[in-house]
Amino acid sequence: MKKLMIALVAMVALTLGGKAQQVTDSLTYTKDGMAVAKIKTSAVCDMCKETLEKAMAYEKGVKKSDLNVDTKILTITFDPKKTSLETLRIAVTKTGYDADGLAADKNAYDNLNACCKKDVLH
Repeated sequence: MKKLMIALVAMVALTLGGKAQQVTDSLTYTKDGMAVAKIKTSAVCDMCKETLEKAMAYEKGVKKSDLNVDTKILTITFDPKKTSLETLRIAVTKTGYDADGLAADKNAYDNLNACCKKDVLH
């Protein structure tokens, strides 16, 4: 029984450790302590850029954001004392776009303009 408990604790620690590493791999920090995250999105056009950047402007702690439409990478500079990378990923999904491994919120996606939907040929 004791060996089983040790094995379970080890598996949980490895799982959580892997997730923590995934998050820190997506962040860099500026000299003034701001965090810079790069989030892979499902954005496809300039309207997506406008939508995502506007949504990020309303997120607590976000200083600036910029979507590169060609690479679909949303770069967000934010105060890590006020928000987290995971919170920002969720905010992207609530806007209707995929964020790294998280799927877009279905209702938000359904409300996107037709040109912004990843299922439409571009």
